[in-house]
Amino acid sequence: MQLTDDQIAFREGMSRMGAAVNLITTDGPAGKHGLIASAVCSVTDAPPTLLVCINRKAFVHDRFLNNFHVCVNVLAAQHQDLCNTFARYIKGVDRWAQGSWITKETGCPVLEDANVAFDCRIGSLIEQGSHSVMFCEVKAVHLGTIVRPGLVYFSRDFHHLHAPSDSAA
Repeated sequence: MQLTDDQIAFREGMSRMGAAVNLITTDGPAGKHGLIASAVCSVTDAPPTLLVCINRKAFVHDRFLNNFHVCVNVLAAQHQDLCNTFARYIKGVDRWAQGSWITKETGCPVLEDANVAFDCRIGSLIEQGSHSVMFCEVKAVHLGTIVRPGLVYFSRDFHHLHAPSDSAA
């Protein structure tokens, strides 16, 4: 597929919008899966709701929808290797062997040392272009015990944010 000039300009523009790096996980009847996404944002705090976008061509897309639950694990700088593991499919590599995992209300994998993890039920869905936009109702919040430097994606590369000087949660 050849991109139009408008698509190229849009993609370049979006690369200049820094975004938190998130490991989106799920578990349920369709199995345990995870993917890296930066297309996540808050919608409202009453009830607590996040918006999560997943490409419909992604191998795990339907598995996420069939499980009805997701966990948004907001990664810290120390998770860059874990991020790379989940961003690439490497045959024979157990992605879940890295990190310490727990579960909360929905049973989705929660990265224990994530800066924060939002355990959610998928409430509604809109298909827009190439992506599914999921509105996810937060059922539990797992705050990391220490606020670590954040991991962001900007200009097609990872960058580490500095942690606040008072990093105790």
